[in-house]
Amino acid sequence: MPGRYSEDELIARVFAPIAGPAALGLKDDAALIEASAEPIVATVDMLVAGVHFFADDPAAAIAKKALRVNLSDLAAKGAKPIGFLLSLALQSDWTNDWLAAFAAGLAEDARSYAAPLIGGDTTATPGPLTISITALGRAPRFVPRLGAKPGDVVYVSGTIGDAALGLALRKDPALASRLSPRARAHLLDRYLLPRPRLDLAPLLCAHASAAMDVSDGLAGDLAKLCRVSGVGAVVDAPLVPLSEAAREAIALAPNLLETALTGGDDYEILFTAKPDFSPPEGTVTRIGEIHSGTADAQFCDAAKKPLIFERLSFSHF
Repeated sequence: MPGRYSEDELIARVFAPIAGPAALGLKDDAALIEASAEPIVATVDMLVAGVHFFADDPAAAIAKKALRVNLSDLAAKGAKPIGFLLSLALQSDWTNDWLAAFAAGLAEDARSYAAPLIGGDTTATPGPLTISITALGRAPRFVPRLGAKPGDVVYVSGTIGDAALGLALRKDPALASRLSPRARAHLLDRYLLPRPRLDLAPLLCAHASAAMDVSDGLAGDLAKLCRVSGVGAVVDAPLVPLSEAAREAIALAPNLLETALTGGDDYEILFTAKPDFSPPEGTVTRIGEIHSGTADAQFCDAAKKPLIFERLSFSHF
C-alpha cells in the first residue's frame, strides 16, 4: 500500500519514541538490562485476532490488552516491571494511522505501569494480526504456582467473570440489549481492557504461598494450581466476588454463573496464604480452603452441594 512506513521508518518513527533507555534507541539487536540483586522474572503471551480480541477493536485497546495480560503475569509472581519486548506480525491491510493509534495506546500504558518498551521485531503475515509481548520484571521473592499447602486459604482479587460475560455480550447482542447501559458498558470494558494487579505484588511477596493470574477461568486455573501443588481445594461459590453488572447478567440468564466461574480474561490474582493471614480491607476476597489429596478444585453452592461444570476453563486445544 503506497504511503506506508518502511520497516526502518516504522521502528524509528513509531516505536523508538516510546522506548526506554534499555532499548538503546532501538538501534541494536538486543536490549541492555542493568544487573540487580533481585532475580529477573520473564513471561510471554501471544494474542491473535479472532481468538484473544476482535479484529475491529480499537487499535489502542488491542495494544493495551497485549501489554496488560503480561503485566498481570508479573504481578502474580510478585514482580515489578522492568520493560517489555514486542513482536508484531501485521496483515497486509495495515495503515500508518492504525499503527500510530496502536503505538499511542502502548505508550500510554508503558508510562502508566512504568514498563517501557525495550525491543522487539516486526514482520508481515497473511493473517491474522498477531502480537507477542515478553515482559520482564524484578521480584524480591518469586511467588510460585506450586506452593499451596493443606490448611491454606484461597483468595482472589477484584471481581470474577466480568470479562467472560463481556465476551458473551459481544457474541450475543440480544442478551446485551437486555442489560442496563451501565452494566453492559462495565462488562464490555472489562473484556476489552484487563486491570493488571501490580499493586498486589508486595502483598504476594510477603504472604502468598502460591499464586497465578486468572487468565483461562477461575475454576480451571485453581485446578491447575492444585495439581502442580499436589493438593485439593473447596471453594464456596457464593463467596466468589461478582460485580453488580455480573449479578445483573446472571439474574437474566442463570446459566451465566458457570460462564463467570469458568470463563477467561479476568486477569485477577488467585493465591493461597496461611490461615492467619489477614489481608488489608477491600484488597482481596477469601473464597475457599486448600486440603490434602489431589481432587483438584471443588466448587459448592450455598447448600454445600458440588457444582458440576461442563468445562473448567478456556483451552486453545
